[in-house]
Amino acid sequence: MTTFSPSYVTSFKTNTLTRESGVGWRRICGLKINGPSVAMIRGRTTMTAAPMAGVNGKVLVERTIIPTKKQFVDPFRQGVIILDGVGYRQTVVVRSYEVGTDKTVTPQSILNLLQETALNHVWMSGLLGDGFGATHGMMKNNLIWVVSRMQVQLDQYPIWGEILEIDTWVRASGKNGMRRDWEIRSHTTGIVFARATSTWVMMNQTTRRLSKMPDEVRAEISPWFIKKQAIKEDSPEKINKLDDNAKYVNSGLQPKRSDLDMNCHVNNVKYVGWMLEVIPDECLENYQLSEIILEYRRECGSSDVVESLCEPDQIGIIKDGVQDDQDFNLMHRCSIGAGFIQGGGLLNCLMKEGTIRYTHLLQVKEESKCQEIVRGKTTWKKRLNLNSFSG
Repeated sequence: MTTFSPSYVTSFKTNTLTRESGVGWRRICGLKINGPSVAMIRGRTTMTAAPMAGVNGKVLVERTIIPTKKQFVDPFRQGVIILDGVGYRQTVVVRSYEVGTDKTVTPQSILNLLQETALNHVWMSGLLGDGFGATHGMMKNNLIWVVSRMQVQLDQYPIWGEILEIDTWVRASGKNGMRRDWEIRSHTTGIVFARATSTWVMMNQTTRRLSKMPDEVRAEISPWFIKKQAIKEDSPEKINKLDDNAKYVNSGLQPKRSDLDMNCHVNNVKYVGWMLEVIPDECLENYQLSEIILEYRRECGSSDVVESLCEPDQIGIIKDGVQDDQDFNLMHRCSIGAGFIQGGGLLNCLMKEGTIRYTHLLQVKEESKCQEIVRGKTTWKKRLNLNSFSG
C-alpha cells in the first residue's frame, strides 16, 4: 500500500548581502570585485526547507536548484559574471585526474573545462531549462544545442595544482547560430594558456534535424551577446576528407554508456580522444598539441561503430599560390636528407624540424557507404621541458 507523508526538501533562494558581509563573502570565495555596486549585485544562495510528500514513509528528494533569475556570484562553483554583466568567469584548480603522465593538463580535460564553464554560464543567466544548456524557450520547442565547429589554440599547458581563470562569452553567428568563445589563463600570473571559439546551432531533439532559431529563443539569448573574439576570425581552413588510404587507421571503436551525454549522443570530447589515439607514439612522446580544429558532420549514437583515420600533412609548400622559401627548404632537406636514407621517412624528418600537422576523420562505416561524424585538423609543436615543476 502506498502512503504519503509530509516531508521537507531543500530549495534555494537569493538573499542580498550587505556591504560588510559582502566583503567577508568575497574573501572566502576568492573573488575580487571592485565598484560601488557590491551590495546591489551580491547574491548568495541559501538553503530553506519546502514541504513535500513522501512515499511509504520515505522522503522524495527533489533538487530545485536551477536559478530562475540572473545570478552574479556562484560561490559553490567559484563563478562570477563579468564583461558588463554578460560574460562569465570561473576559477578552477587543476585536479590530479585532469593531467597526463607529464603532469600537464590533457587536451580532453581542456575541452571538458570549456564545456563545464559554458553550461555554468547559462546556469548563472537564469535561462537554463531542464536540459543540457537549453533555455526555457528551447525546451518549449523541443530544441537542443549541437556544436558545428570548434577551434582551440594551446600556447602553454597548465600543470597539476595550478589555479586557472576561465572566461567565456557569446555572440551571434549568422541568423540561426551562436558563437561561444573562451580564454584560459593563470590566476597567478595572468599568462594566457589557451583560447577557443565554437559555433553552435539548434537541433530538434525528436527528429534530430537542424532547426531555425525561434524568435522567443533569440529574445532570450541576444541580450547576452557581446562583440569580442578570443581568436581572430580568418577564413576557415578547408579540411579535406580522408579515404581508406589514410596512413593511420583505428577501426572498431564503439561508444560506451559512459560516453553518452544528457542529449543521448556521444559527447564531443570523446571524439577528440578517438582522434588522438591514432597519432603515432613518437609524436605524442615528443610533441604537444598546439591547435585543434573540428568540423562536426553528424551525431554519433550508442550503436555506431566508429573508424578513426589520420594522415600527416605536407604543409607549407605552397600557400595561396605562392611558394614559401623556408618551407620549400624544409621539404628539400627532408627529401634528400638522412630521414629517407636511413628509412625514417618524411614524417620523422618533419618531426625533427619543429611543427607537424595531421588531418583526421571519424566516420561510421556501413555496408553500402561511410557517414562522416567529424573532420579534424591538429597541429603539434615540440614538447616543452617542465624542469621547473617539482612535486
